[in-house]
Amino acid sequence: MERPSLRAALAGARPLRVGWSCLPDPLAAEIMVRAGFEAVLLDLQHGVIDMGVAPAMLAAVRAAGGHALARIPVGEYQSASRLLDWGAEMVVAPMIETADDARAFAAFMKYPPDGQRSYGPARAVQLSGLSADAYRTSANGSTLAVVMIETRAALANLDAILAVPGIDGVFVGPYDLSIALSPDGEPGLDRSDTIAAMERVVRQAKAAGKVCGAFGANAALVRRYLGLGFTFATLSTDMDLLAVATRAAIAEVEG
Repeated sequence: MERPSLRAALAGARPLRVGWSCLPDPLAAEIMVRAGFEAVLLDLQHGVIDMGVAPAMLAAVRAAGGHALARIPVGEYQSASRLLDWGAEMVVAPMIETADDARAFAAFMKYPPDGQRSYGPARAVQLSGLSADAYRTSANGSTLAVVMIETRAALANLDAILAVPGIDGVFVGPYDLSIALSPDGEPGLDRSDTIAAMERVVRQAKAAGKVCGAFGANAALVRRYLGLGFTFATLSTDMDLLAVATRAAIAEVEG
């Protein structure tokens, strides 16, 4: 049975289960898929993952039957093309604030005539199971360019960002967004202004026909964000899940 594309999976009847990987280990990423995550996002911005280990991690996620996502460091748009060549199906770009930022990112995500992505997807072709021609002709539609909305400027320019050709969706970083909205620079995920801003992102993204995601640090936040209407919300991180499981196991042993 052919696996649905990531775009099709995100449009499914229920939200996709998406994990977050910070640790530079292909086996850890594979275990996350085999344990129940249907997609895993590799964090090259704040995680310990780099471009040296990312290819093996993307392959491990795909081989285990999951969808492979990645977040690039701030402004490193050229990294997006390499991650796509290695098999990423979605690339997330942080700290996008203007339509010009979004256009610069999209150029590295899409083949001509829609962008300027250089052609050389040998590994992506292998992992997709498609012919080289089939991958080339379908890639612009099947791989997703997603920008992060996490500043006041991004909110102000949201409609212009969403209108950029080649941008497939937005992703909210609630911590950075709440800090940006706070007069004293303090995070506040429960503040009314943070929640109102997230509701606005969902409303405008859906009106533009784009996917919208959010980072959920725990199950309660994931439920909240899905309840607000987000297309998907990532759950915790591999580092936090390992720490939580370890504490729970020790507590069980020690009674």
